[in-house]
Amino acid sequence: MMMYLLAFAIYKLRHRKAAWFVYTLGFAVSLISGVYRGFSVGHFPLQNLFEVFLFLGMMVFPLSVLCKKLLKIDGEAVDMLLGIIVLFPAGFVFSAAAQNLSPSLQSPLFVPHVAVYMLAYIIMTKAVCQAGAGLITKANNDYEFSAYKLVCLGFPLLTLGLVLGCFWAKLAWGDYWSWDPKEMWALVTWLVYLAYFHQSYMTGVKYAKINSIWIFTGFAFIVVTLLWVNLSRIFVGLHNYAM
Repeated sequence: MMMYLLAFAIYKLRHRKAAWFVYTLGFAVSLISGVYRGFSVGHFPLQNLFEVFLFLGMMVFPLSVLCKKLLKIDGEAVDMLLGIIVLFPAGFVFSAAAQNLSPSLQSPLFVPHVAVYMLAYIIMTKAVCQAGAGLITKANNDYEFSAYKLVCLGFPLLTLGLVLGCFWAKLAWGDYWSWDPKEMWALVTWLVYLAYFHQSYMTGVKYAKINSIWIFTGFAFIVVTLLWVNLSRIFVGLHNYAM
């Protein structure tokens, strides 16, 4: 986290090559931390929220590179801040105590299901940053188009995560769908982004701000799905092991 913070500070001083170097080092440290965590607990580190946020922090740098090189989307300074934000809970909020995998998590679908969702979530987080920039600047259409490209990248991952979750549920609990709180919020999130695509297809950039609001709504449901459903006692269900 401190490496990302240092990279951001150097970037704001307009030493961009040095900032990218430190940013790369930050990714290396994050990757080493994730690998070490995996070896120390004896499983792929995606079992609880500490490990999930560690994984999210690891994925920020590859996403920056992908966006810059292939999607032609800038915003690496925001990505550095994003890395700080997602690593903060891992460092200061959630317990790092190792936990054994529950029987339902001892499935070959555990890693692909959770990893695909986390990749989708970090992509959608960058999308909401682009949408937010569009709402507060005059270059609304440019930022909205960047957000659109990111949602196009993240939505198939959301879909794959949902499908993998259904098969995993069948193996673990005997049914493809149980109307568990996390299942329902994941479905609602997927439907919101589907509505965003419908809105974009029908109106294009004519109502770019409305498109951005859909992206914000989808991100809000991601937060509910990832955090509130796991932490709140209101939503007691099959997924409450991920504390």
